[in-house]
Order: sequence, then C-alpha cells, then structure tokens
Amino acid sequence: MSAPRSPTRLRPLWLALGFALCGLGFVGLWLPGFPGTVWFVLAAAAFSRGDPRWEAWLLARPVVGPMLADYRAGRGMPLRAKGVAALSIAVAVSLSLGRIPVLFGQVAWVLLGLAGIWYVTRRVPTRRGPP
Repeated sequence: MSAPRSPTRLRPLWLALGFALCGLGFVGLWLPGFPGTVWFVLAAAAFSRGDPRWEAWLLARPVVGPMLADYRAGRGMPLRAKGVAALSIAVAVSLSLGRIPVLFGQVAWVLLGLAGIWYVTRRVPTRRGPP
C-alpha cells in the first residue's frame, strides 16, 4: 500500500526525510525509552513518496519489516509494547517538565503526554497471541 508518487522535484526531499527518520528509528532500536517504530512508520511513508525501492528495502529488514507490516495491516501492538510506550511517555514528560519555564507550557506538555498515553492504550488495537 504505497502512497501516490510525488512530483519529481520533491522526491529527493522525501528520500532525505526517509533516511533521517530511518536513522532515528535505528537509534530507537538500541536506546531504551526512545521509540523506534514510529520513526520507521514515518520513514516508510516518506520512502513510498520518494522511491519505492527504499520502501521495499525497509520492509525487507528482519526486525523492522514485521513491525511495519503489523502497523499497515492494523494488527496493533502487543500489550507489553503498549505498556512500554505509555511508560516511556510518562517518564519523558516527567523528566522534561522542569525544563519548561512557563506554567501554561507545563500544563500543555502534561496534557499532550496524557493524550499520547490515552491514544496508545485506548485507540491502538492490542495484538493478542503471536505475530
């Protein structure tokens, strides 16, 4: 399910964005608390607009490909992954909250974190059983 191809002049920008997002995704595979899947989903979308060969390459990666296939098929996330995602959001918000000097910004940041936790836990389907 590829996105429509972009005009030729935009393809290099989509490719550059895809590589940058892919890099963040690979960092997320190794850094605890830094999600990788979301970056790979965005990278696949960018590659699909820039060059389908790079999208196919990303989908063929042994670890990343199944995650992207699950996302695209609407299978959702395993319960454990949802818990890790919600906990990561809570930790990131709490650790960075003190760096926001304005009360309005702090409230907005907490609300954004709560919205993220709500979305992951309530709106993203929970995958049961083996992938």
